[in-house]
Amino acid sequence: MTALSPVAEDALPPLQVAGRLDRLRVGIDAAEVDALLVTGLPNVRYLTGFSGSAGVLLVTRQSALLVTDGRYRTQAAEQLDAVGLDGSVELAIGGHQAQRDALASVARSGAVGRLGLEADHVTWSAKRRWAEDLAPAEPVPTSGVVEALRLVKDAGELARMARAAAIADAALGEVLPLLGRGAREDEVSLALDTAMRRLGAEDRAFETIVASGPNAAKPHARPSTRVIVAGDPVVVDFGAIFEGYRSDMTRTFCVGGDPRGTLARVFEVVTEAQAAGVAAVRAGVAAGDVDKACRDVIADAGWREAFEHGTGHGVGLDIHEAPAVGPGSTAILGSDVVVTVEPGVYLAGTGGVRVEDTVVVTADGCHTLTRFPKDIAA
Repeated sequence: MTALSPVAEDALPPLQVAGRLDRLRVGIDAAEVDALLVTGLPNVRYLTGFSGSAGVLLVTRQSALLVTDGRYRTQAAEQLDAVGLDGSVELAIGGHQAQRDALASVARSGAVGRLGLEADHVTWSAKRRWAEDLAPAEPVPTSGVVEALRLVKDAGELARMARAAAIADAALGEVLPLLGRGAREDEVSLALDTAMRRLGAEDRAFETIVASGPNAAKPHARPSTRVIVAGDPVVVDFGAIFEGYRSDMTRTFCVGGDPRGTLARVFEVVTEAQAAGVAAVRAGVAAGDVDKACRDVIADAGWREAFEHGTGHGVGLDIHEAPAVGPGSTAILGSDVVVTVEPGVYLAGTGGVRVEDTVVVTADGCHTLTRFPKDIAA
């Protein structure tokens, strides 16, 4: 197994947050609303730098108001200042009713007729409450207004995702020897999560998957108490969070040496399919064509029905975000969009193989953020 360099701790370029509200206002006009009530926390963070667990942002054509509770009085002010928004985003701190009153004051100022709600983040009951609290503004559904801005990553975002990927790479290098020592799936998962935190991650990017033997045939198996033994395929799917941004990588290993029989062919086909998908990624290509590049290899090998999920997805502040990389997806990839390429074959009773990288789209291809070697033996 090729050794990996230690995780670098060089200074990262700043996130370019200050201009995002003006870009959003163009999207507000396109959505034919007078203001947007941003309730999805990753969207709030993207627009303001605020990373608290509770907060709502109201953006009009002339102003922006961030409301949160007293737990975040100091943090919110510091984070707005850190990204250069302390003078352009008003901050209101208080209890639930005080926050609603502050938002209502803006909504009732006469500047808001049609109020956009993030339909993907607002329940039916919440919609009814917002309609009552912010009347006479008319709530209307919007979808993907902020997410459209998040598609293309700036240099600061890409640097944080690269750092998250490097942390995950290094953690897997530390933990991999456990596979050959009779460890349980849940022990390996915990060791990976712990190593990522020790190496500088804020948290795991999602629930870590370690699936061995027949469990490897379940694409989203949860780590169990099953002991990993020689000859097992072991799917390891995990990622790290660094300053809010996530990585995502899957490697599949064969414990004790090279796989045999059908499993050997599965490893070969999935590795070929994943390479074909990565090779298909470039600016101007439809995401569905990347999926097709992977799926055709697997179908030609006779396992079309054993590849039951999409080839990939966008990654950023969320582990699953636009664009979807699946059959028939018409989304056109652009430079500095980040997607995963993760084909797999899953055979009940035998096991499964998935190989995944997170890549950054470029004009003439892509570059890979997840760099752990794809050696099979563990």
